Amino acid sequence: MKLKVALYCVSLLVLVSCGSSKNTINRKKNPGVVLNEKKPVKLPSVNQKEITKKLEKKNPKLSKLKLAYIRKFAPIAVNEMHKSKIPASITLAQGILESGSGKSELASKSNNHFGIKCHTQWKGERVYHDDDALGECFRKYQYVETSYKDHSAFLTQRKRYAFLFNYNLRDYKKWAKGLKKAGYATDKKYPNKLIKIIETYKLYEFDKIKKKDFKINKSSKKVVKKEETIKKSVGKYYQVKKGDTLYSIAKRFKTSVAKIKEINGLKSNSIAIDQHLLIN
Repeated sequence: MKLKVALYCVSLLVLVSCGSSKNTINRKKNPGVVLNEKKPVKLPSVNQKEITKKLEKKNPKLSKLKLAYIRKFAPIAVNEMHKSKIPASITLAQGILESGSGKSELASKSNNHFGIKCHTQWKGERVYHDDDALGECFRKYQYVETSYKDHSAFLTQRKRYAFLFNYNLRDYKKWAKGLKKAGYATDKKYPNKLIKIIETYKLYEFDKIKKKDFKINKSSKKVVKKEETIKKSVGKYYQVKKGDTLYSIAKRFKTSVAKIKEINGLKSNSIAIDQHLLIN
């Protein structure tokens, strides 16, 4: 009798285990689609090398990773400041904090420097990481610059952040506290962490860069336009419609799926409605 009870218990455990495994296997994660991100242009210096060099000389114990991050991404933060009216110091400090100075897995593998999650409107590529909950969905970008642009859009297009834009552009303390108030982060120490980074690394210096002194090299734009012209001259673009697949498009234009993926830099067979594909 005891043997029968033991065998029954074991069989129950096996069934529960199998059912659990099955649920895990069947839970598919949407990889998203590859979006056509605009190729970044070279931005002018914002004296980031001189600023970080002075800081390093004055305090050799400062984080080399943070200094390197500032040297690399300060121009992007300033460019976004002029477009979206978000202090460059805040953007840089958030980038440093959220991405581990660009060394976190999310930043290094997905170019996501601000920990921006997918949300319902995101159709692009995505990756999954454990954060507030297990296996949360995060956005994946082709370029870091796109991550910065998305950060600007995230703050400017949501009503809960609207009050921030009433603050002075150079009042980084108000902005830091305001982000916490608006619910950007759950960490109670989030504002203090941002302020400490800004003041330690003098990121407020980048808030002083005026638009007239920040002139993007026109030749860089010409190079991008030239590349686009070349692309158009060797092929034509097709706008994806509902029901299209790479196979049906390839068949229509008498080419191959592999060729379309190659010339458009696609890593998977996923495409989105209204996406523009270059067809040879």
